[in-house]
Amino acid sequence: MNGFATRAVHGAGGGVADQAHGALRGPVYDTVSFDFASAEDIAAAFAGRKAAHSYSRITNPTVAELEGRVQSLAGGVGVVALSSGMAAISTAIMALAGAGTNIVAARSLFGNTTSLLTHTLAPWGLETRFVDMDDHAAVAAAMDADTRAVFCESITNPQLEVADIPALAAICRERGVPLVVDNTATTFYLCRAGELGADIEIVSSTKYISGGGTTVGGLIIDHGSFPWSKSPRLAEFAKGFGPFAFIVALRREISRNIGACLAPHNAWLQTLGLETMALRVEKSCHNALALARFLKQLPGVRALNYPGLPGSPYHELAGNQFGGRYGGILTFELAGRRECFACLDRLRLIKRATNINDNKTLAIHPASTIFTEFSQQEREAMGVGEGMIRISTGIEDSEDLQRDLEQAIGSA
Repeated sequence: MNGFATRAVHGAGGGVADQAHGALRGPVYDTVSFDFASAEDIAAAFAGRKAAHSYSRITNPTVAELEGRVQSLAGGVGVVALSSGMAAISTAIMALAGAGTNIVAARSLFGNTTSLLTHTLAPWGLETRFVDMDDHAAVAAAMDADTRAVFCESITNPQLEVADIPALAAICRERGVPLVVDNTATTFYLCRAGELGADIEIVSSTKYISGGGTTVGGLIIDHGSFPWSKSPRLAEFAKGFGPFAFIVALRREISRNIGACLAPHNAWLQTLGLETMALRVEKSCHNALALARFLKQLPGVRALNYPGLPGSPYHELAGNQFGGRYGGILTFELAGRRECFACLDRLRLIKRATNINDNKTLAIHPASTIFTEFSQQEREAMGVGEGMIRISTGIEDSEDLQRDLEQAIGSA
């Protein structure tokens, strides 16, 4: 099998993308519907007796190209691309759980994910039990007969806690519950979530895959490791589709009915971004480590959090799970919100913007932005203090980033 970067550029088969004309870049199928030769053909397609694109809310050739490329890189039995990372998370949870059931989730999660679980899905009857994923006994204790999934992030944003995926997978296997890992911050390039034991992998393709911050998207990857006959929500699908039950349920029911489909043009741009992802991830990780080492020695920085530093409690685990790289996100602490705002306002090169894993380095004050809907007490419980600044490193020259932060922090 060809290597990761080769498959990212050429696809699994290495053939020409557009067989009709020999174009090396596949076309954008900006269409809603598709013509069929007969009424019987379209009936067979809707009944699932014939593989065919019928409506772009369900499948589309350009989106399918992205899904195929991702599957060749991440592994698994199937990939479904959706309109955003949040759409991928919500769709996956709705496919696994329902009213009167619960999921066990990491106490430290991205702010919108926590909001989804506590503010959006809870009123519909889904309970979320937040636990410390480092406390494996607590994870096991939180699970019961109504638990439908364990949900965590490979590395939390912005707390930078690293989940021990093999240990969590062992607990989940013992209890007969799927492990769902949001692998956005590291992707399947750094973190081979399926090989480590994740049953379902979720990636916001808005981030490293898009690269240039051009498009929003999300991916659900089924690694084919969970026996879906054990899932009350998917047991009927498992009778007919076995290991493909989850993917079929997404296509034929959940993602089809929710309608959070990825636009073909966005899929085309993300397929383009996927080709250079390995190069950009490597440079981003290099810049993050260099910047962390620099900031650790800088006056005014009260604390620095990056798993690539030996002082991090996650240094060894992250190195083992992420292939000796540590991701492109770091945080540092200043005295308080006022000092953080002053620092951000003085930045000249680094952009004051949300998003992570863009080609550009981005800085943000998480407490006043992506966690603003939570009280200060809730934010502190989630590890998001008033003095925290999050940096997502891009692919610029690291010396330029260091100079910009040095002058901004010194002014603050």
